[in-house]
Parts: sequence; structure tokens; C-alpha cells
Amino acid sequence: MTGEQQDWDIVSGVGITALSVAAARAVDTSRADGLIRDPFAAAFVEAASPPRPIPTRADDIPADDHTWGPLSRLLALRSKFFDDYFFSATAAGLRQVVILAAGLDCRAFRLDWPSGTTVYEIDQPRVLEFKDQVLAGLGARPASARRLVPVDLRDDWVTALRGAGFDSARPTAWLAEGLLPYLPDEAITRLIDAIHELSGPGSTVGIEHFDNAQAVFDDPKVAEGADDRGIDTGALFAGGSKKSPDEYLSSLGWRTTTESIFELSDRYERPLGGVESQLFGGRYITGTLGR
Repeated sequence: MTGEQQDWDIVSGVGITALSVAAARAVDTSRADGLIRDPFAAAFVEAASPPRPIPTRADDIPADDHTWGPLSRLLALRSKFFDDYFFSATAAGLRQVVILAAGLDCRAFRLDWPSGTTVYEIDQPRVLEFKDQVLAGLGARPASARRLVPVDLRDDWVTALRGAGFDSARPTAWLAEGLLPYLPDEAITRLIDAIHELSGPGSTVGIEHFDNAQAVFDDPKVAEGADDRGIDTGALFAGGSKKSPDEYLSSLGWRTTTESIFELSDRYERPLGGVESQLFGGRYITGTLGR
């Protein structure tokens, strides 16, 4: 579908969602009690010059805001959970990492990777190009071997990943963070099938999933926040997914665990602010393929 696909840039479509997630990481980084430290996140927002302002510091969020504050805390919890997931994977000896729809994720730079680790980042060419331009301007150096795979996940990303040096004979730590809400059920099945086929025994996977993704983006609070930032949720998330990835992974022989955002909030002792929203309906799944 190369001729039909849209190649999003950083201030439209999927690009602006990646920018908003980076801004949320910047907000948490600015907090004294922040869960994560991403010294690059704010620079992405500044370099992009989005058409509508996006806060990058907690002090920039208005006192009467009911979306961006809770959203930034939710995304910080999510980031911390998957940071810890990678720490556990590398502690178990895995040295090959694949981040699907990597966006402006800077884990290759900001996490302490063991020697010999290679991180593959898959995403739209223009998003990765923007990302590298900003990081180069900051003089950032990755803490691991880092290989970019500029390809649309709707195309033959498996061949592109192999072409970048990926070795399916080695156990791999996979991450699908903030990706599944974009995908209909059949695409989720294909994605998990591809991960399974490329994974040797001992591989792990981390996934964020919403049982009813469409309900998230129909939520008035979410829609209001998206409108404020020029995000067309109807175009990006049409359809949504009802497939349960943990059940499907289990059927393929993966051992899975699942936690809610509220369980993460309790674990990390970071309250979500008491705001009710469909955004808090996410499930955070990890799986290991038996040896």
C-alpha cells in the first residue's frame, strides 16, 4: 500500500501524538517527584514548533486543567513500567531490543544498557529523521548500539528489520507502547504473529492495550485535549480493537502477566489525580516465550 499511505510529519497525524507523548515525558522530568528522566523530550517540542502550544513543564499546566496533568502522570507511569520491563529483560541476558512505532522514544540514549545491547527503532521515515536531527543538535550519544528501521508498520517491516541486522536466532525484548490503539484486530493478530515468528526461546514482549480503544477517544475529556493539540482522533483511531493480546500470546505459548494503570499507580506511589477518564482503562502486558 505504499502508493496510498500517508507519510506523516512531526506536527500532523501520528507525528503530533508522538510529540505530545514527548511533552508528557518532559513534564514529568520537570517534577521533583518525577518517575522518569528524559533530558531530550522538551527539545523535540521546541524544535517542532507545533501550531498549538504543548506544555513541557509542570509549572506550565494551568491550575484548572483536567486533562494534561493527569495524562502526563499516566504516561509517566507507562514509561516507567516499560523502562523497568527493559531492565528486567536485560538482567535476564537479552541483548537485542526492538521498539515498534518508536516515535520520539529515547530509551536507546537515556537507559543504562549492558554492553553488547542493540536497540532497533522502527517508525515512519520522517519521524525518525526529525528525531535524529534534534538528537544530533544536542550532541546526544546512544548508550547502546542503535539501528534505525525507517518503515511503515503496514509495509514489510519484517524484511526491513532483518536488513538492519536483526537476528531472529537471538532472544529479543520487544515493545509495543502506545501502538495497539491505532490497529484493528486483524492487524494486531498479524503483528503478534510476526513477533512470535521472529522470537527465539527466552524472548519477551511488552504491550500497552485498551480493551475498547474507541471508547478512549470518544471520551469527552480525551477529545477536548486532542482538539486543543490539533489531533484528529476520528481519523487516527477509527474502528479500535477488541482483541485481547495477552490471551492470544498465551495461545502461542507465551507466559503473560497483566496490570492496570491503577496497579502501576499503587506500585510507584504516584496518584493519578482522581480524574475519571477512559484513558485509565489501559492494560500493561508483559510476556515471555518459554525456553
